Amino acid sequence: MRSFVHDAAVWGVECPRLPSRVAGVTMAGFSVRDLDALRIVPHPAVTLLLEFGAGSPVLDCAAGRQQRGSIVAGPGLGSAGAVRARGENVECVQVRLSPVIARAILGASPADLDGGVVSLGDLWGREASRIREQLGDVSSWRDRFVLTDALLARRHEAGPPVDPEVSWAWHRIVVSRGLIRVDGLAAEVGWSRKRLWSRFRSQLGLPPKRAVKLVRFDHAAHRLVAGEGAAHVAADTGYADQSHLHRDVMAFTGATPATVADEPFLAVDDIAWPSRGTTAMPHVPRELLLGRRPEARRPPL
Repeated sequence: MRSFVHDAAVWGVECPRLPSRVAGVTMAGFSVRDLDALRIVPHPAVTLLLEFGAGSPVLDCAAGRQQRGSIVAGPGLGSAGAVRARGENVECVQVRLSPVIARAILGASPADLDGGVVSLGDLWGREASRIREQLGDVSSWRDRFVLTDALLARRHEAGPPVDPEVSWAWHRIVVSRGLIRVDGLAAEVGWSRKRLWSRFRSQLGLPPKRAVKLVRFDHAAHRLVAGEGAAHVAADTGYADQSHLHRDVMAFTGATPATVADEPFLAVDDIAWPSRGTTAMPHVPRELLLGRRPEARRPPL
């Protein structure tokens, strides 16, 4: 386990040695003795937090709401700096799910999260308690990752896929790092704008325009953390100017670009998520990659 030190905070961070069996899944293990009011920075993935230690993480959300223990958070959680994480003796496996596979694994659409947080027990019932017990019963992070991956693979196989057109639209947003005109996405897949917007929102949990802004912000924020100047980042990531970047960062985090550049939530990424596989794409049908309409899929019996 590697240590991540940021000011007075010291975290233990562990990464799997092998990739997940499910494309679009990345995970990391965290052990934090004293987690003190960590600002949650919005991210273009669905977050699954599986806690199992003696302590318990607490999310302080807007309007005084709190969420404890294992949770599921929709893409973009923490906008305007409204969510903070804290706790003592926290041990957890954190999973980032591409929105394209989240519906199958969760058993519910990310849209049902409405950009917020719900208890994992509310979604999975007894299975949430079972995985907590299993993670606590094993002593190695390797075994914890294996247990988690097996659970995610099983649920993914049994869950409903998103429409291939929606998957392709998400793929285009991600590979462009948010530098794409959303009005052209519907034409690419042969759907009407209204149909794509409706399906995208209902299956992935956010509308295409919001997805573009979130992916672009995520890329820009990590470049700020890497030490690049705000003016250069703005010019190179599709913002009209530095003021535009400033406004976007403030809207997503409630903080200035200079403050966000020093956020531990982002700074730990180079250790916890070295491949930055946070918006990884599952397989995209070949006919869509070639720009052709997919064959109609027969609904399951």
